[in-house]
Amino acid sequence: MAEKPHIVMLPTPGMGHLIPLIGFAKDLVQSHDLAITLIVLTIGPPTNAQKDLLHALPGTIKPILVPPVSSQPEMNAFVAITRSMSSIRHVFKSLVDSNRPRELVVDLLTTDVLDVAMEFNIPSYVYFPSSALSLALMFDLPTSDETVSCEFKDLPEPMKLPGSVPVHGRDFPAELQDGSKDEYKWLLNQAKRYRIAKEEPDKPAVYAIGPRLQTSSSGGIDESECGKWLDNQPSGSVLFVSFGSGGTLSLDQLNELALGLEMSEQRFLWVVRPPNEMSAMGSYYDSQNNKEPLSFLP
Repeated sequence: MAEKPHIVMLPTPGMGHLIPLIGFAKDLVQSHDLAITLIVLTIGPPTNAQKDLLHALPGTIKPILVPPVSSQPEMNAFVAITRSMSSIRHVFKSLVDSNRPRELVVDLLTTDVLDVAMEFNIPSYVYFPSSALSLALMFDLPTSDETVSCEFKDLPEPMKLPGSVPVHGRDFPAELQDGSKDEYKWLLNQAKRYRIAKEEPDKPAVYAIGPRLQTSSSGGIDESECGKWLDNQPSGSVLFVSFGSGGTLSLDQLNELALGLEMSEQRFLWVVRPPNEMSAMGSYYDSQNNKEPLSFLP
């Protein structure tokens, strides 16, 4: 029996990166009958949420956990990636020797790994599951870095981004507001490296493959009450409020946001995480919690 075409995927540490790439992997397996190896980077021991997610994978998606490294949440994930490069290269070489991958897919913050794919002459792609605005911002960042003479937050006029609406520099992510910080330099390096990924002749470098919905462990679309409710609302009438896997609010912030939504008198769908007074990134690595929302919502 011929082996299935083999793809390697590698997300940034964090549930907010692992979940979207696994969803994409399930789509590919279901639509194209592929075999996928998922190289998983962890900062410290895997969380219960990560273990549950990986345990539920179908047999066609094989996870390989790289030995954990120590670092700090989210933006210092680049330290974890740097420290894991030798382990990643070792895993990738073993895969090339056993069942050569057809391609490598990394997510938006692991483009350093594209060098490994180049060593073995493996085509590579960047999976960017965020908004079109975020993609436009990252693609334009190398150009903006060279042409803008001040910090983005000090720009008097909105910036024109390719394929997107103009955006005030003060509304850019906090990591892009100080060009002297390591976080900014790392993101700039990631943005520059997007162009290393494979480009087909006479085709655009960007392929729009979304929007995509969360899939169940069996590969089908999850039918949630939220989805059913959305289907019954007028088009363009619902505010979607989510701060991602890392957006943890304090109790005061949560109350203010709830008040603002109420005063807006608009329909809304709000992804809520339990408040955390100690860390704004309290849910970044482990999105699993058992707190009853009615115990902390106003």
